[in-house]
Amino acid sequence: MMGDRFAPKSQDADSDMPSMHPTQPRLNLLLSYGGWREHAAVRQLPRLLEPMGVQALYADTGDEAADLIRAQPVHIALVDVEIPLHRHGGGEPAGPRILQLLRRLDPSPPTVVIRPRQASGRENARELVTSLREGAVAVIDRPLHLEVLLQTLQRVLRRHYKDTWPQPQRGTA
Repeated sequence: MMGDRFAPKSQDADSDMPSMHPTQPRLNLLLSYGGWREHAAVRQLPRLLEPMGVQALYADTGDEAADLIRAQPVHIALVDVEIPLHRHGGGEPAGPRILQLLRRLDPSPPTVVIRPRQASGRENARELVTSLREGAVAVIDRPLHLEVLLQTLQRVLRRHYKDTWPQPQRGTA
């Protein structure tokens, strides 16, 4: 079952199985996206991950993402590079700004960048280098597929949190 593969090892002393309904979220997942399809794979993540203690923090704009980053600990972030800065859109996309805010956190959460397919190889390489320079641990091209998102999140948990839930953070940025 996909959920079982995603679930990290428990840190509870009494059990090897994570609680299915923890009182506090074990992990905060920032989901920032800019107008993806109505039934996009990213919208399915919270329903699948909530029973394991993953709390989704939604941001439809760069302003909302910045507010969430300042207000709550972020353990993993999915950042759409084309998210608008403000509710009314227009102007430069806020994705790079969100990546910079996340990079300044201590500790900086692992970040997965979601980007549109690039028209040329040169654009693709430039966008990839920029994302990695800003702290991305993975870059996923659209269209998004749920299985790819779950596999990526599983790799992030394995590499950055050693298959355990993140430790509670004291204070926020």
